Amino acid sequence: MNETTRRVFIFGAATLGAGGLLLGVQRILSSAFADSDGEVDAGPVKVVQFGVDGAAIGVASLPKVRKSLGEWKKQLTPLGFEVTREAGTEWAFSGALDKEYGKGFYRCIDCDNALFDSAAKFDSGTGWPSFWAPIAPENVYEKRSVSFGTLLREVKCTLCDAHLGHVFTDGPKPTGLRYCMNSAALRFVPRVAG
Repeated sequence: MNETTRRVFIFGAATLGAGGLLLGVQRILSSAFADSDGEVDAGPVKVVQFGVDGAAIGVASLPKVRKSLGEWKKQLTPLGFEVTREAGTEWAFSGALDKEYGKGFYRCIDCDNALFDSAAKFDSGTGWPSFWAPIAPENVYEKRSVSFGTLLREVKCTLCDAHLGHVFTDGPKPTGLRYCMNSAALRFVPRVAG
């Protein structure tokens, strides 16, 4: 075996070993977060309901919205299905709601649950609608996972488990959070004076 072949063999074996180690650590971390990710069970859930004027009506205990994948495909656009049911991400700057700054609120495209208020929206420059807080903490939850050594904080709808986007810690005051959402997962509802 010549020197070049031996170096390639050693480098390749080391790379495979490091990749296997990284995959193993990722699986361990993912399973650790799976037990404490806040995911809501299949039973009734509590969400805050909002009227057409954007005012909170009150907390309601509602059954989870459950549908087959076929039913979701019939209800949603192909992009809406890919984003909310398969945890996809739309292209940056491609969503209709990135530059929407009217007064109103944003509802889940899958189940109509109120998610974000326009008062908490800001231009993050990332190409996705961004908010510093949800309209009510009960209406969304986080599912944590690890991907390539990075902790991801996926944001999901409490009522139907739709994937909405991710939350990051580089947002503005008062929370310091940036809820980076997909336009394809949201429906903007202009505020109606009440």
